[in-house]
Amino acid sequence: MQRGFYVGRFQPYHGGHHGVIERIAETVDELVVGIGSADKSHTQRNPFTAGERHVMLTRALADVDLTPYIVPLQDINRNALWVSHVCSLCPPFDVAFSNNALVIQLLEEAGIEVRRGPVFDRSKYRGTEIRQRMIEGEPWQDLVPDAVIEMIRDVNGVERLQQVSKGDVFER
Repeated sequence: MQRGFYVGRFQPYHGGHHGVIERIAETVDELVVGIGSADKSHTQRNPFTAGERHVMLTRALADVDLTPYIVPLQDINRNALWVSHVCSLCPPFDVAFSNNALVIQLLEEAGIEVRRGPVFDRSKYRGTEIRQRMIEGEPWQDLVPDAVIEMIRDVNGVERLQQVSKGDVFER
């Protein structure tokens, strides 16, 4: 039995993430999914809470053939300590999956095997693009699993994102 590790902010969890995890599921039996920046929410870059992202992941991964362990990971802003922070919060894992240069560097320096995952149409599947579409009232639903649409609807996520993206408004 092999356990992998995959980290992302999942703001929101989208089809690109889902495609990567489906491919990872072909090589491992269990997957620790780290919710990065778990301490961030209610901003344009990080509109959803760690709990909301946990629900997105749990629901979306229900149809993937692996056992997921979803772990919120707060930012510590000290790269040299990041891997030990992750390892202190997560179940042990045998291999990590990432295409992020910093994550790869930090994990490899700690002696952890890192496999690069497939990339699914980054021009289409980018959290920044999806959030921008939400802000502008453009279609975004085709870029995320149905379970994520439902979760975002449940918490009025589009309205929240539109509101927090306005910034401060002063009346004179």
